[in-house]
Amino acid sequence: MSAIQQTAAASAPYNDYHQAPVTEKQMAYARQIATRSGVVVPWEVQQNRYALSRWIDTHKIAKPTGQFSNYPTSKQVGFAERIARMKRREVPQECFRDREMMSKWIDANL
Repeated sequence: MSAIQQTAAASAPYNDYHQAPVTEKQMAYARQIATRSGVVVPWEVQQNRYALSRWIDTHKIAKPTGQFSNYPTSKQVGFAERIARMKRREVPQECFRDREMMSKWIDANL
């Protein structure tokens, strides 16, 4: 390899995921989780993107489960109703009880 190729190879971003530094967004999300749950993000974990990703997966707040957890969000409902008004249609009633159904209806009517 020539000196120019060596310099280019040394300055090129590497794609070894396990050795890559954490991203700003990833660290901000980890700090948010740590603040909410009252735990500390270990220093070693903050140095490695893969380790921080595993820490986030372990400590992130679980999605709520319950009677209404599968209902569409208010933003979904509002968006679907705007589409329905523009297209002069009605949103099927079963869509108001299932988040995935509402999403599919929105996608089909865009």
